[in-house]
Amino acid sequence: MRHGKKVNHLGRKTAHRKSMLANMACSLIEHKRINTTVAKAKALKQFVEPLVTKSKEDTTHNRRIVFSRLRQKEAVAELFRDVAAKVGDRPGGYTRIIKLGNRLGDNADMAMIELVDYNEVYNAGKPAKKATRRSRRGGSKPAAAPVVDTKETKEEEE
Repeated sequence: MRHGKKVNHLGRKTAHRKSMLANMACSLIEHKRINTTVAKAKALKQFVEPLVTKSKEDTTHNRRIVFSRLRQKEAVAELFRDVAAKVGDRPGGYTRIIKLGNRLGDNADMAMIELVDYNEVYNAGKPAKKATRRSRRGGSKPAAAPVVDTKETKEEEE
């Protein structure tokens, strides 16, 4: 049973796992997509999504929190500069996991994890959505008939 098991340990000690996820997150930020196993991709998704959320608000405190997890100054700078600008209006779900099949050597399930907003193939077919919210009550009101000035029509008759 898996009662209370929230973290996939990935067969590694804590320090090795944290270092591996930090390196994978930096590679994901730098290259916008990476290939890895499905288990590591799912663990990486849980690791990197809160960091992207923190990057949407550029404060010194948030930069220090993200740097303590990523440990690479260049990755933090790119995350706050480029990635945060692209995902600024997205409420969550910054990454996508696409399963690729099995690896030849050991038959491990492989996956590609990517930042959603950087995939032009998926985003090209869809037009930009309107950011308006629609209320359920009341519909659109019928357009009023154009008002004709009566003075002008009377002068024309005379």
